[in-house]
Amino acid sequence: MGSRRRVESSNYRNPCLTMHQPWASLLVYGIKRVEGRSWPAPVRGRLWIHAASKIPEPETIRAMEDFYRELYAMNGITDIKFPEHYPVSRLLGCVNVVGCVTCEELVNWEELPASVRLEGQTAFCWLCEQPQKLIIPFEMRGYQGVYNLERKIYESAVRGLSSVKPPLPIKFPHPDPKDPFSLRPGSLASRPNGSRISEEEKSPSLVAAIAGARAAATQFAKNNMSPPTTGGDIESDEKPVSSRTRKNQGEGVQ
Repeated sequence: MGSRRRVESSNYRNPCLTMHQPWASLLVYGIKRVEGRSWPAPVRGRLWIHAASKIPEPETIRAMEDFYRELYAMNGITDIKFPEHYPVSRLLGCVNVVGCVTCEELVNWEELPASVRLEGQTAFCWLCEQPQKLIIPFEMRGYQGVYNLERKIYESAVRGLSSVKPPLPIKFPHPDPKDPFSLRPGSLASRPNGSRISEEEKSPSLVAAIAGARAAATQFAKNNMSPPTTGGDIESDEKPVSSRTRKNQGEGVQ
């Protein structure tokens, strides 16, 4: 089981985020580079990714794979190795959260490939690099929000990580390379706004894929009584955490 302790950002040790499938595996495989949330990222560095218990519908998987297939086609990449399976109730691997910006900042960030900017579909965009997956995913229960892995799970998981080769590795530039938290909401607001990708620049198939991905996230949220995000936010089917335990310090290790 994962730790029941959801804590303040200064107390995170081996933080973990539970996500619905297929979004969870797409992130761990490095296909998904931006995790969309309605709240800003409270952590930097390694973030463990756990898949929630709900089995994804084939239509949802198809919509999200089509979405990323079209995004990568913008960069001339047509051979994407999607996950063969989308396991549930499993710890899948980890990513490195290097920053968090608003959707407005991401879509106008001209230094990034257009395909990355188009991943900005929610209020806050968690920027993820260096994905790693577990050779054998661990069965465990997830929790709402960001929480700490139990020590024994962490110690086993960290030994079972395998490098991932993303279709298009991305490096998000920091405003201040010496400050790991310099890439935060509002940090790019002082820059001149770049040009958004207009509808005319998008192919009909890309427009359809974006609409399909949005519809899949919205329908998923309706079925689970949760606000739509691009990451399958956990609101209903994973164990909640009380306000008392939120105040406790986590029990994992660095």
